[in-house]
Amino acid sequence: MENYFNYFTEIEEHFQRRRGSILLLSTLDWALIETWHEAGIPLEAVLRGIDEAFDKYDARKSRARMRSINGLAWCTQAVIDAVEAMKEASIGARPASAASTTASGFEHERIVRHLNHCGARLDQAKLTGLASETAQHTAARLRELAVTPPQNLEELERNLTVMEEKLFSTLTATTPEADLLALRQESARELAPYRSRMKTEQIRQVEEQFFRKRLLEKCDLPRLSLFYMSQQ
Repeated sequence: MENYFNYFTEIEEHFQRRRGSILLLSTLDWALIETWHEAGIPLEAVLRGIDEAFDKYDARKSRARMRSINGLAWCTQAVIDAVEAMKEASIGARPASAASTTASGFEHERIVRHLNHCGARLDQAKLTGLASETAQHTAARLRELAVTPPQNLEELERNLTVMEEKLFSTLTATTPEADLLALRQESARELAPYRSRMKTEQIRQVEEQFFRKRLLEKCDLPRLSLFYMSQQ
């Protein structure tokens, strides 16, 4: 399984290095990284794309006044171009080795802490009705997994994905329509400056990721994926 933690941190650190300052990634940036990861885009392609975007920006900046690059969405097209270039060169992403399942960052003790932490936050969530029942059921299941987590990280991640999907579906069904609309509008505002540089399908994916993340944040609920261990 791709090391989620490294995928995120390497992109974040590389973007900050090229920008020349520490800029905390936004919710939109998070959503974009998740979209790239889910699409199977190799880390190498993302880093190449970031370099290409900044190289072009630096060349143009010397000739005209330009705003600073303040988000990863600026690099979207360059990342796509890098993916196509890698395909043409028959480079691609190498299959994960068996050693990746025990890669640093995914130690047994750390996974157990993550599962228990998520369960505790779900227990403390201020939810009512069906949403509360789903959160409590999910918390109980996480504690079960913490006792004997699957040795195969892909299997564990699939379990966590299914649980989060059920939780998210319940929240969507029980959250007031006005609140859902406000989140959708926030997503549209955040993405507006970048629409001209993204394809329709990319816009849809990023908006959905943004909406999902913000809804869980609004309810003060954790992300269950192993990707989020370092932030909880």
